[in-house]
Amino acid sequence: MNTTDFNHQLSLNQNALESFAFKFTQDYEDANDLVQDTLLKAMRYSRKFRDGTNFRGWLYTIMKNTFINSYRRGVKTRSFIATHEEIPVSQLQNSATGNFGENKFMLEDIHNAMKKLQPEYLTPFIKYFEGFKYHEISEMLHVPIGTVKTRIHMARGILKKNLKMYTKEFAGNGY
Repeated sequence: MNTTDFNHQLSLNQNALESFAFKFTQDYEDANDLVQDTLLKAMRYSRKFRDGTNFRGWLYTIMKNTFINSYRRGVKTRSFIATHEEIPVSQLQNSATGNFGENKFMLEDIHNAMKKLQPEYLTPFIKYFEGFKYHEISEMLHVPIGTVKTRIHMARGILKKNLKMYTKEFAGNGY
């Protein structure tokens, strides 16, 4: 598809994109921003569109992914601010004066514990840790949502067992 045809298709689908964006945002200004971001990304990645595929579906996918990524960024930012406000000053001082060598060993232990996980447990656990919802992981891995929940639960249990030396009851005893 040449640039003129591509731009024509964009303009033909703009109204549909605006309605679709409003369903996500429930706010006209946010919906307009989402449409703008979607159109910019569509133009930037126009080479990735394949002739013969559903153009509107491709645009909807870009919009959905843009909205999800924006939402995740917002949640992470809000949770960071909320968490930061809840940390007592004494605890901040303790974490700031921690030994970097200890942190390195702890990180190595975490990596080693994760290496011990079987791939069917590791993959959904990593996806969940990255911020994906159970249903999204289910769709990505083509397994039932119950299986995803079970595998994440099992991964947590295995990691807890392999990292038990870092629990509070052991930390106080010099382990």
